Amino acid sequence: MADRLRPFGHGLWLAEGPIVEFYSFPYPTRMAIARLSGGGLWVWSPIHLDPQLRNEVEALGKPAHLVSPNKIHHLFLSEWKAAYPVAKLWALPAVARKRRDLAFGGELDDLPPGEWKGDIDQAVFRGSLLMDEVVFFHRSSRTAIFADLIENFSLEFLRNTPGWRGWRTTIARLWQITEPCGMAPLEWRLSFVRRRIARQALNKTLAWDPTGVVMAHGTCVTNDGRAFIERSFRWLA
Repeated sequence: MADRLRPFGHGLWLAEGPIVEFYSFPYPTRMAIARLSGGGLWVWSPIHLDPQLRNEVEALGKPAHLVSPNKIHHLFLSEWKAAYPVAKLWALPAVARKRRDLAFGGELDDLPPGEWKGDIDQAVFRGSLLMDEVVFFHRSSRTAIFADLIENFSLEFLRNTPGWRGWRTTIARLWQITEPCGMAPLEWRLSFVRRRIARQALNKTLAWDPTGVVMAHGTCVTNDGRAFIERSFRWLA
């Protein structure tokens, strides 16, 4: 059986999860795991925790932090928290309000908390009427990590995935959430009414000068990450 976790640069791993429905669109899921210098694991946007994935995760180390980057990426937090009750849940305030069934131990902001300050930086994209998102930068792999602010679907995926064929593929292309430089979905882009504050987060992200770019939905980038992000955010420039 193939490994679920695959390395993406030094100290960073990705895993693909099941497809979930979002407003009738089938979205793939993806998580990232970073090994912190203190030894614990930082788990971003957890996917469904099946036995194989759990074994592979525990071979890397012990999950210490479970991170939701926006109010959409919270579906599997509860099963990870049940499996690793000592792990600390982190989210933006909107996520904590939405998931009152979970006890969040930390609130995400523009500055990384002491628990991962030396390993991971972060920036909050605000200014939208719909949703904020925290973007992260994994230092040792020089990777920027996005949830939904960049969606970069391949046409092959759209054409071969039931539920995406036909008019939904046309919408994806019109929304420009496809390769080679996907963006945020159109309705989210239009909701950024305070673009100056969003540009501040973008400038911080570009200053990291990332090599790789990971996103929850679509094809990741392994080279020239800064240039890719600039093109993906041309709507905000």
